[in-house]
Amino acid sequence: MSDQPTALITGASGGLGAEFAKLHAARGGDLVLVARSADKLATLQAQLHAEFGVRVTVIARDLAVPDAGESLAAEIKGQALVVDYLINNAGFGGVGKFAERPWDEDRRMILLNVLTLTSLLRQFLPEMIARGHGRVLNVGSGASFVPGPLQATYYATKAYVLSLSEAVANETAGTGVTVTVLCPGATDTGFAERADATDVRAFRRLASATEVAKYGYDAMLAGKTVAVHGWGNKVLLHGAIRFLPRWLVTKMSRMTMEAA
Repeated sequence: MSDQPTALITGASGGLGAEFAKLHAARGGDLVLVARSADKLATLQAQLHAEFGVRVTVIARDLAVPDAGESLAAEIKGQALVVDYLINNAGFGGVGKFAERPWDEDRRMILLNVLTLTSLLRQFLPEMIARGHGRVLNVGSGASFVPGPLQATYYATKAYVLSLSEAVANETAGTGVTVTVLCPGATDTGFAERADATDVRAFRRLASATEVAKYGYDAMLAGKTVAVHGWGNKVLLHGAIRFLPRWLVTKMSRMTMEAA
């Protein structure tokens, strides 16, 4: 068993989650990987153990259901696993007018993107604070900063992740525990396919998942609170939109979600 920190990563079967897992394993850290696909998790488990010799525990679980965070935490603690790094990566989106989208789909989105993320943070944060060390990385989005017509629920969930992360980061200052929120732009993770958004303007150019994951992982280790990936995104989200009227920001946001 490694003496490096153990990382719990949700949504670990592909995309950013799998890249986070590779980065952590390369540093010699053990892993607890969670996703719906047991087959993909098993493949990644074998790959990481063979390449890096780390312990990889996999848990196949649908996290888009009520009480998913509590039941997952109970299983992890029942196995006497200590979570040093919590990487809340699992999430999904979906395109369409709010009043026309299937409610069950948006409800699952809220459960996963908001409730499960918050529950896992609440389950593991007190233990980190008690030990005097720990790292949390919540995956937000460039969408965290603006309203999102045609992806209203998704953008709202990511605004929540940004707000929660900044607040808890402030509360944990001086405890040895840091909270980071990663806010990437469009990234090559399969998100667009899951959201039925492959033909929209926002996804014409995609950042590399490997690059975005490394940026977020390094920001977590550095204890940075808000990590916006890409200089263009930094200029836009930290600067330009602050000086524009909200109606214009909303209009611009909708344009990015319309068909190219």
